[in-house]
Amino acid sequence: MDADPSPDAGSPEAPIIAMAGLCKRFGAQPVLQGVDLQVRRGEVVAIIGRSGSGKSTLLRCINGLERFDEGSLRVAGEPLRHDDPGALRALRQRVGMIFQSFNLFPHLSVGRNLMLAPALVRGERGPAAEARTRALLTRVGLDEKFDARPDQLSGGQQQRVAIARALAMEPAVLLCDEITSALDPELVGEVLRVVESLAAEGMTLLMVTHEMGFARRVADRVLFMHAGRIHEAGEPASLFEAPQTPELRQFLAALG
Repeated sequence: MDADPSPDAGSPEAPIIAMAGLCKRFGAQPVLQGVDLQVRRGEVVAIIGRSGSGKSTLLRCINGLERFDEGSLRVAGEPLRHDDPGALRALRQRVGMIFQSFNLFPHLSVGRNLMLAPALVRGERGPAAEARTRALLTRVGLDEKFDARPDQLSGGQQQRVAIARALAMEPAVLLCDEITSALDPELVGEVLRVVESLAAEGMTLLMVTHEMGFARRVADRVLFMHAGRIHEAGEPASLFEAPQTPELRQFLAALG
């Protein structure tokens, strides 16, 4: 099914992400059950919910890591086409993703980790590429770590390098999948401050997170997922202070 969920998908005012009726199954197990979602350019969306509710799968569908079974999905006006490798590569240049694990190449310096994808995909090499990489490291507060190896960095520093690496491809959308869950509590703040600065700069962000204070402070909209569906959605203040369903009330109560 490749219906266009938005008749004006190519216009600048159109949602940068538009999905309709998105369904995903693992075998006979439904994981996403008819998800409809539109995300505006520059919007910060926090996705919350219990483990197994479909949050990470939703992000992985958006950047093409998972093939959805039914529905339609457009990013920047272009339909996601798994049968077209060129279209998938183009999609992944527009959509950056940061994972729980840092996934840095241990044998490469921090600088080389950042420069690899732009060199392979765009042919960007030489002094200009190095200068741009150093500027990205400055942006995440690691300007002095260009020559360091990943094993010389703390977990928080490694995750900030992973953020800079995603930014190196100049994505239109940044997906963050529980990027602080593998960090010691004292390192969480340094990573969230970088994400908050990206939000302030106007980056479109979709962030699966357990950091409710961050979601309340930074997100324009919060989605609560339950059983593969967007169960509730709204501005942070209304969603956290006046949950409408028993499922969300129970979820928030369990967080203490």
